[in-house]
Amino acid sequence: MTKTELKKAYAVCAQSLIDGRVELEDAEDAGFQMDAPVFTVGQTAQLADIHPQTLRQYDRLGLIVPRRTVGGARRYSLRDIERLTQAQHMSQDESINLAGITRILALLEENRQLKRQVRRLRRPAGSSVFAAGADGEVIEFERAARLAGWRSRLYSQTLQIEASTTVAELPSE
Repeated sequence: MTKTELKKAYAVCAQSLIDGRVELEDAEDAGFQMDAPVFTVGQTAQLADIHPQTLRQYDRLGLIVPRRTVGGARRYSLRDIERLTQAQHMSQDESINLAGITRILALLEENRQLKRQVRRLRRPAGSSVFAAGADGEVIEFERAARLAGWRSRLYSQTLQIEASTTVAELPSE
């Protein structure tokens, strides 16, 4: 997959998250990196249909904190977009204040981590390889064959989504 195709796949995935057609865990299982800093402020604002200044305000408040480039520019991940979608829903549809949203998002993230741990523990024996990191920490790697299958499914799912969805070209900053 070329870099342009990969960016388009991430944009389609992000739009699917916003539209509620895909769950974050499903996207992760398909091979997307949830924390990869992919989207600029402008791209994220366009995808989520909000003003870029709102994103900057959420960052200042600690509600959705994107990663930063070396130059200090904000870059949003799929996980950030999911959090943004949830925050918008709670704010607009449930009338929850920003302090409440921050607490709820923290609890949802904790719950997600626990579910991920349960899924990992339920995997069949031998589906992972373990190694020692540079600092002595144990690192888990999934077997290459499984990842290759995910990449193949990711590409076919992207083509299926593109066939049923028209995604506007994202502006580049």
